[in-house]
Amino acid sequence: MYKFDISAGTKADLYRDLLAALDALTKDETDPIANMANAAALVWEYLPDLNWAGFYRLVEGELVLGPFQGKVACIRIPVGKGVCGAAAATLKTQLVDDVHAFPGHIACDAASRSELVVPVTKDGMLIAVLDLDSPEPARFDAEDAAGCEALAALLADRLG
Repeated sequence: MYKFDISAGTKADLYRDLLAALDALTKDETDPIANMANAAALVWEYLPDLNWAGFYRLVEGELVLGPFQGKVACIRIPVGKGVCGAAAATLKTQLVDDVHAFPGHIACDAASRSELVVPVTKDGMLIAVLDLDSPEPARFDAEDAAGCEALAALLADRLG
């Protein structure tokens, strides 16, 4: 299996390795829940300073909790509400340095301070969102967004 030493390389190296690992884990699996579960576990294990990593799936026009790692979470989120709902409504990555300053933020875990949410789309249609939370303010940056967008793009064909 994969062993990463995040202190040994750059963030770009880490995301390149995560992408390769995710590709290997999901390339022969057709079950979307299994692929989301392995993706959430991989991200949780190898990205530092997270308190939640997982997916919300689009089900009948609403975001519904999917596979994740972390504390228990909100089960349903309306599209357009909170950070996840904003990503779903706009189909744009949401990089939030301070979730408490985000209008309409949904606090599933009061310890969360920053959040990165990446839409997973196929043919312009939303399948799910990848949601990462951190207890650290401003934990995520443009490199994290780009790395997670690459993970989401790889998963798009393996979830739909």
